[in-house]
Amino acid sequence: MKNRLFLLLNFCFIFLFVNNNLFASHDSGEEKFDVNGMIMHHIKDAHEWHILDYKKKNGEEVIVTVPLPIIVYHNGQLDIFSSKQFDHGNKIVEKGQNKYILYHEKIYIANNEDGITYQTNENGDKVVINEKPWDFSITKNVFSMMIVSVILLLVFITVARSYRKNPGRPKGLQAFMEPLILFVRDDIIYPSLGKNTDRFLPFLLTLFFFILFNNLMGIIPFFPGNANVTGNIAVTMTLAIFTFLVININGSKDYWKHTFWMPGVPVFVKPILAVVELIGMIVKPVALTIRLFANITAGHIIILSLVGLIFVFKTLAISPVSALFILFMDCLELLVACLQAYIFTMLSSLFIGMAIQEHDHH
Repeated sequence: MKNRLFLLLNFCFIFLFVNNNLFASHDSGEEKFDVNGMIMHHIKDAHEWHILDYKKKNGEEVIVTVPLPIIVYHNGQLDIFSSKQFDHGNKIVEKGQNKYILYHEKIYIANNEDGITYQTNENGDKVVINEKPWDFSITKNVFSMMIVSVILLLVFITVARSYRKNPGRPKGLQAFMEPLILFVRDDIIYPSLGKNTDRFLPFLLTLFFFILFNNLMGIIPFFPGNANVTGNIAVTMTLAIFTFLVININGSKDYWKHTFWMPGVPVFVKPILAVVELIGMIVKPVALTIRLFANITAGHIIILSLVGLIFVFKTLAISPVSALFILFMDCLELLVACLQAYIFTMLSSLFIGMAIQEHDHH
């Protein structure tokens, strides 16, 4: 055990040493390493998948990325091309009558040779006023979700086939997944839904494993991992909206009655409580959205901040300390990845159970 721990710490030290050399160009001369820029670059969505960047001995900067498809629509023209043509935002891409430029991971219509036109607002900040096309591009987060979706399909199709062949003796992947599926069904969903468990089981199982797999993929520090999918508020909001729709589409008459005209309450109080209940109905998906988004994003920011310490202090002496804290945070992130999938699914099943429940009136 001690030997394994020693090897792991040495690996972390070597990894940080290599990365320190790769990023040494950021600290050369008087140039200050931008920690905030580095963190935001890694947690934001992007139109290409960044692998690494370094400088050759002759000073030439090399950026290694995986290009992704750009799909944009403007002036009745649909254009599809590779993000590689933008040259990391340094080139304007001309397609027919349209000229596109990539600026801070947003695609604009180029207005002039420089491409971007600014306007100063009331606070003195420069604001881009270029027109935007409709952007349907396959971004880093979208591509990562596609990968996770394929993995989920392969896993569950394989497990389903195994059950047909070996219904009584699970083995291999089937034996690994069965306890997880039973845990989600019996310990997360059933306490809230009871006899209605099987009715909502496909949705809630999909929700749990989609969040879990995306969380785990986000912890992997190299391609095809490291995408901050569940740390993107648009993704968590979409998942919460699906839960919101399932809750309200399947809500019983009793649920709607207790929401807008609750029994046993004085008439003059009912409109006030109806407003409160309506706010509560909206707050539920908002809480689901923010809880998942905030927890996952916070974990990524802390780990990247610990890595940034090495380049801020400009010394390898801090590397062992950062490596230990990063190792601890990775273990904590693994726990959070599972915990957030559990909480999101548990609260979703709880909200659905409250909506379909029939109340006894006395």
